[in-house]
Amino acid sequence: MKAQELYVGANYHPHDNKNIEKIKTDIELMKAAGFKVVRMGHLAWDSYEPSEGIYDFDWFDEVMDLMFEADIKVILDIAIRPAPIWLHHKYPSISITDENGNVLYPNHRYMEDIGDPNYQKYALRFTDAMTKHYANHPALLAFGIDNESGDGRISYSETSRQRFITWLKNKYTSIDNLNKAWATHRWSRRINQWDEIGFPPGINSNDMPEKMLDFRRFVSDEINQLLFKVLDVVNTNAPNALTNTNAWYFSPLKYFDYSEIAYSGKMTREGEGFYAGNSLTTNWGVMNTAFGISRIQFESTNPFWCTEFTTMTAVPNSIRKSAYASLMYGNQMVCGWTWQSMWAGEEQYLEGMLDWDGVPNRKYDEYKRIAAEFKKIEKYFPYQLKAEVGLAFSFPSQIASKYFPEQHENQLQACWDLFYWRNMDTRVVEISKSSLKYKLLFVPGVAVMDEVTSAKIRDFVKNGGTVIMTSNSAIVDETGKVFSTTRPGLLNDLFGIRLGSFEETETMNEISRKSYRGKRLEFNYKGKAINTESTRFDIIDLKGAEVLGKLTSLDKDYPIMTSNNFGKGRAIYVGLPAKGEVLGALLDDLIIELNIKKGPDVPSGVMARQIDGNHFLYMNVSGQPKEIQMKEKSRSILFDKDYSGNFTIAPYEPEFIEIK
Repeated sequence: MKAQELYVGANYHPHDNKNIEKIKTDIELMKAAGFKVVRMGHLAWDSYEPSEGIYDFDWFDEVMDLMFEADIKVILDIAIRPAPIWLHHKYPSISITDENGNVLYPNHRYMEDIGDPNYQKYALRFTDAMTKHYANHPALLAFGIDNESGDGRISYSETSRQRFITWLKNKYTSIDNLNKAWATHRWSRRINQWDEIGFPPGINSNDMPEKMLDFRRFVSDEINQLLFKVLDVVNTNAPNALTNTNAWYFSPLKYFDYSEIAYSGKMTREGEGFYAGNSLTTNWGVMNTAFGISRIQFESTNPFWCTEFTTMTAVPNSIRKSAYASLMYGNQMVCGWTWQSMWAGEEQYLEGMLDWDGVPNRKYDEYKRIAAEFKKIEKYFPYQLKAEVGLAFSFPSQIASKYFPEQHENQLQACWDLFYWRNMDTRVVEISKSSLKYKLLFVPGVAVMDEVTSAKIRDFVKNGGTVIMTSNSAIVDETGKVFSTTRPGLLNDLFGIRLGSFEETETMNEISRKSYRGKRLEFNYKGKAINTESTRFDIIDLKGAEVLGKLTSLDKDYPIMTSNNFGKGRAIYVGLPAKGEVLGALLDDLIIELNIKKGPDVPSGVMARQIDGNHFLYMNVSGQPKEIQMKEKSRSILFDKDYSGNFTIAPYEPEFIEIK
């Protein structure tokens, strides 16, 4: 087998203390811990360019040289955000203007209008200088492309409004087309000239959903355009360097469509901050952050990098537990945030691996243990996912779904959770960009349905695929207007149904046959009654589909899960939001019917993956010992011991075995 590698390390901030003796001591501690990587440079533009055009790389050159001597690789972030104060002072237009027209002083990080041409000019100039200077440094592993690009406020400045108008002109070409797309005849909102266009009243408003959808697409496009420009500079100056980012695109502040980057292939190592929380005994944090890997990685087969990983006050062994869990989703890197507890600023009470006086603490010891253990198993990693199931993500649907009780991303995660519990691989996919080479496709609350997406779903089913679509899907067209044709829009014949209205469960329960109250419903699948909850449920008229499941607790039975044969495949519709109790039994049937490879057979509370033909990784995320059924003899590579058959994994412990 070709030797692979796992990286363990830390985020390091030498600009906090440029004392070279302190830096040498830190590096000695890193080397003693078995660290292979540091991430540096983020959030520190003015440490390299303290004033306009005056670059100071000398101090950092020595740090890079010392890292090379210690055989520690560097991810060097290109810190284009936050912008330095001197740049805000020179070009006030780059500062954020809030929804009320107030220009905000950049007290917090990420307080720049990234679409502003003056900002971009200087950000790209800084990128050019940084990458030219360090492109051939032997310590360099990768350049980091921005940090948390979805975070930071949206600017409502006049310069931003003019860019929005230009964007709309390019998209619609005429005022008539714009008025039609935005349905401006409603409430007398017709626009007669381009300069009459204003901003939506804020991202949390329900006013003018069509306008809001375009505005958020505009913001997303500006973020992506800047990222692509930075990537192009890096690839020109350092064509052999890897590229990486901490892609928190789903920040609620500026949530943008990262699939544009992910499917481009230009970000050679997708990445995120893996912050699973401080708990050892609960697993929701691990699930949420592992879901983060899936939704950032999309269908890339490159290794994933957790370029930030929790330290803080995480309970002993919880970081190690998270580290092993991340390996099952293709992760290659555990890079702690942060090396040292910070002395100043907004994170000065965030605890690192070293205390404020530079003395290592228990988190240093835990990362040291992770590094030692990963060295034993690294040649079998990073794990390559073998997914036969796709889970559809849609950026416009996330924006549109804010008008529904269940947002698209929550339905997506509910589907993802189904496979977490079954120890099975899945891929998050953007349908319009995917080849859809899967046996099963989930379409969870994909509210916006366009011609390209609907055609690909149709072809997928026609050619033998099975699709499951849940409520709040195919409700509006690509402009954000509710379909005036039969719903689910563009796909009603595929599913063999007509969606009429929806009902509110709480009020319908006034006539419940079982005296249910609130959002509670009884769902019946193949004769088995299952309790669930939903704010709403769809009214489904059958137009050729057969009924798989009904709601049986209301005034009468309501068909709620249907199946329709189409071409060589099946289209299944569920008139409820995606939830485990509603979809679980159906999924188990489909796994058998479609011959989808199951995950390793393990007790509840154990995460597991078959890494290759004869290697298995386990992580007991429960507080009880768990016995693994094993017929063959095996050897623990992690703990260097032999098993003759079944073996037991202690609570919150990993295991990595080789079948003999």
